[in-house]
Order: sequence, then structure tokens, then C-alpha cells
Amino acid sequence: MRIAMVSEHASPLAVLGGVDAGGQNVHVAELATAVAARGHDVTVFTRRDDPALPERVPLAPGVVVEHLDAGPPTVLPKDDLVQYVPQMCAELVDRLSYDPPAVLHAHFWMSGLASLAAARELGVPMVQTFHALGAVKRRHQGAADTSPASRIGGERDLARHATRVLASCTDERAEVMRLGARPARIDVVPSGVDLDLFTPDGDVAPRGGRHRLLCVGRLVPRKGVDDAIRLVAKLPQAELVIAGGPSADRLDADEEVRRLRVLADQVGAGDRVQLVGSVGRDRLPALIRSADAVLCLPWYEPFGIVPLEAMACGVPVVASAVGGLLDTVVHGVTGVHVRPRDPAAAVNAVRALLADSAMRDRLGRAGRERARRYTWAEVAAAVESSYHRAGLTIAARTPEEVAG
Repeated sequence: MRIAMVSEHASPLAVLGGVDAGGQNVHVAELATAVAARGHDVTVFTRRDDPALPERVPLAPGVVVEHLDAGPPTVLPKDDLVQYVPQMCAELVDRLSYDPPAVLHAHFWMSGLASLAAARELGVPMVQTFHALGAVKRRHQGAADTSPASRIGGERDLARHATRVLASCTDERAEVMRLGARPARIDVVPSGVDLDLFTPDGDVAPRGGRHRLLCVGRLVPRKGVDDAIRLVAKLPQAELVIAGGPSADRLDADEEVRRLRVLADQVGAGDRVQLVGSVGRDRLPALIRSADAVLCLPWYEPFGIVPLEAMACGVPVVASAVGGLLDTVVHGVTGVHVRPRDPAAAVNAVRALLADSAMRDRLGRAGRERARRYTWAEVAAAVESSYHRAGLTIAARTPEEVAG
């Protein structure tokens, strides 16, 4: 099949760690590569955010990234991109009308709006992966939610009209059903992990004599980094390494980094909290292997790739009992679940882990075995099955149903 993926703000070519660059970028890059490895041709469409970017960039065998001209060619916050959805749609139709793909696969809601309209014009099936839902974001962030007012309504339209919806976890399946998606058209397809890169064996990043706790991800409040800092303040025998945000040479100028450093000083852990900036994926396994435990303490989490990467490296995870972390982390088997936004509960869980090396080893071994269920080859096979089901759905519709 010829597959067109659309990921408007999350380019698979992006450097990770920024406010809008994280798990979705990794997911799209890895999924496109794995789907192509099954014999398909994949084009990933993303918005041009730099005038110097070429129109087409090879990503992997069978995968090309194409840049859409939608809005000014500069980096913009993703919440500002909804106004350019009509341009994205027009660009997609223009580039695909001469040879329509077998399926359009949209990643995130704005990609979905552009893809749904384009798919109707092209007469092809459209598959939607949300990666995050506006209703969930608003529920947890309240007035701090910066999403456009049209987001929840747009996601409701996508849930009801996409040919198929790929939910990242069982919790998200329930959420999209509440938006109006028909259960028969929802497939639960998780994200994956690269088991050749993330392994228990290999280089280990240098560390001192203290126990090491690690957080990896974007430096945004909902990821729970504040709670991790408050946690380590209660564990004087431990240090906390935080990987994410800008590159190391730009940390001092970053407002969120400065806020987190102030917090660490206020709670008495400033000398044991180290923000190292963005870490390339080639260096991330060594950093994970240097940790006694990886902390994943988000307020909510549509899926969460970091826990899988930690488990693949044989490192136990302390994770909020939310979203996709309920599926991937098995409490008492591969890690520990704690209530979200409850540093005291996390302190107790981490204290018990740090006091028991045998428990850490047991959880780490079990985590490695569980991670084998989440290879990108397995994920790509599940996505391919969804594509075929989407094609059968479109084939059964009348032209009027496809257009409407």
C-alpha cells in the first residue's frame, strides 16, 4: 500500500525535548519506518517550520518526509496552528490527487481535521490517532489549558467520522467512545519501543555514590517534574537527573528550567537535582541504565513511551496510575503505580525500591520481558490490520456516504 501519514506539528525529523517535541515525533518516525519495513511506501506530511527545509527528505527505506506550506515557515506553538488547517488540507489534496494513497493516517487532532476533509475529497479511508485528547487535557489543566476553543468539537467530529480510530490504550478507548466513536471502529494500538537500542546491556552513564532517580520528557507542568523534585527532597540518599527541555548550552536561558531550579533550592534539594537538557536517543539508553528507578509522574498520559524504554533497559518504573501507564506498567511486577499528583505516595514507593536491590532487579527483569510485547514490528502489524479494515469500510460505502 501507499500510506500517507500526517503529523502537522510533530515532525519525525525534529530534535526532541522542546515544549512541542516529544513522544509523538518518536511514534511517527518509528511507526512509519516499521510500516515501510512490511513492504509499504510511506510519506509523512508535516508543516514546514523553516524556509531552508527541502520539500522531500528521506527518513528510512521506503519512508519520505514531505513539508507542507501552511502558514509562515517558522516555528510556532502547536496551539496556533489550527488557523492553517484549511491550507494543510489544500496542500494534501494538491499533492495526493494525482495518485491517491490507500489510506490517510492522521496524528493529532489538527492533522485529523485536515486529513478528514482531504480524504473525503480523495475518496480514501482516513485513520485517526489522537495522541492526546482535549477533553482530558482540560479536565486536568483547567484554566491553564491553552488549546483552541474548537479542539473538543473537532475531536468529537473526528471520533464520529474517521473511518477508524486507533486508541493508544484502553483508557483512551473509553474516552473516544464518550466523544461518539462507534466501538466497532476503534482499535487499541499502543506505541512501541526499539528493543535493539534500549537494552539492559551496554554503556552506563557516569554517576556518583548516591542512588539515582531519572525523569525523561518535555519540561511542561503536566509531566509531574515538580513532584519528582519534591520527592527527592525527602530522600537525602538520592539524586534526581532530569533529561528534557532545550540543549545543555541553552538551559540557563529557559524560563521553565529556571523555575524548576528555584523549586529545587526551595525544597532543599538544589545540590541533588541536575537538569541536563535534551538527550539524544543514542545517549538515552546509557542514561537510563545509570538509574536505580525511572520516575514517570504525569497528571495524565495518553500513552507514555519513556516507561517502555526504561523497562526495555531493565530499570523499574514508578509511574502515575493514569492513561497508558495503566497498560504498560504492571504494579508490583514491572514497577509501581502511585496516585497522580501525590508526592508523598511516590516517596513511599521510591523509598521501598531504593532499600531493596533484589526488588529492583526483579522488577527490572520482568519489565524487560513485558517490553517485548511492544516492539515496533508488532505495532506496525496491528496498524496494517487497521488500514485493511479501514479500506474494507470505505469499499462498502456509497459515494454519497464517502463524501458526507
